[in-house]
Amino acid sequence: MTDELLELADASPETVLEYFAERGWGDGLPLVPPTPERVDAMLAACAVDGAVGDADEVLAVLEPRFGECTRRMVAVNAVLAGCPPEVMPVLVTAARVLGRPELNLRGVNATTHPVAPLLIVHGEIAELAGFNSGLGAFGPGNRANATTGRALRLLLLHVAGARPGGGDASTQGQPSKYTYCVAENLGASPWEGYARASGVDAASAITLHCGENPHNVHDMTADRPGPILDKVASVMATLGTNNAPISQAEWFIGLCPEHAATIAGHGWTRTDVQSFLFDRARLPAGLLREHFVPVAWTGWMHEVADDHLLPVTAHPDHIRVFVVGGAGKHSCVIPSWGMTKSVTLAVES
Repeated sequence: MTDELLELADASPETVLEYFAERGWGDGLPLVPPTPERVDAMLAACAVDGAVGDADEVLAVLEPRFGECTRRMVAVNAVLAGCPPEVMPVLVTAARVLGRPELNLRGVNATTHPVAPLLIVHGEIAELAGFNSGLGAFGPGNRANATTGRALRLLLLHVAGARPGGGDASTQGQPSKYTYCVAENLGASPWEGYARASGVDAASAITLHCGENPHNVHDMTADRPGPILDKVASVMATLGTNNAPISQAEWFIGLCPEHAATIAGHGWTRTDVQSFLFDRARLPAGLLREHFVPVAWTGWMHEVADDHLLPVTAHPDHIRVFVVGGAGKHSCVIPSWGMTKSVTLAVES
């Protein structure tokens, strides 16, 4: 995608969609024409103390295309996605995170696994910009969630070059490659915010975790932590995810408010949840050896007997717990692609 000014016969959504489709741009859905006025308004939302940062400053270089992502490119794709201006600081920060080496964006885009970056918004900006952290947070109906996640994907398509085929090798893809964005339900969390627990003490922050679609966990009756988390562990202990043979892989556990309240009501901390799941989400070493050769395990895992129950990740800290959603007793497990690490960063324009 070029950063040059394009002149079209008219600025209707139909004309823009056809123009983009002919060039292999866009995500296949209707697009908002990125007129100079709309892009400037989006950039103005990045102002700090009345001053807008350099629109053409390179925030990150995105692989595999090695495209230079600037605030202007973020703004253009935010307009295309239909974003409200208030989400721009979130997107600018997300662009910075995409370039972080531990995220391994080249690997994320090059793998045949159906991986997509999940954007989790934390703190004040989630409320100020209207993100949904409650009922149906992963689903449709909220402009901030839907368009911010979509704009992030458009950046991957247009700047990183992650189009199916040469830039994105995912065998089947997944729906979250259209948009994948929620907010942490901090108001319903019995624990401190996820960002602060991860060492980011800021009013607003984001996390990017590159993984699969959410896997539902349902428990309607348990009044103790154990039965709830045993069901979470059962979803984690499967041969079908990349996490099974990759011991450094992370797991994101999205607990619904009711499950979180039951667990915390018995005095359990977030660390207790991590430790319990580390202990319970296990598979026999021999079964894993039978199915995966070679396995990307940490050293000690290679030495245990075949009947030893191995954890699905090498350390409890690889199990990341946050609260999301509304009423109802459904939580979720979000496996990682494996060769990637989540990043949490304070929101900066």
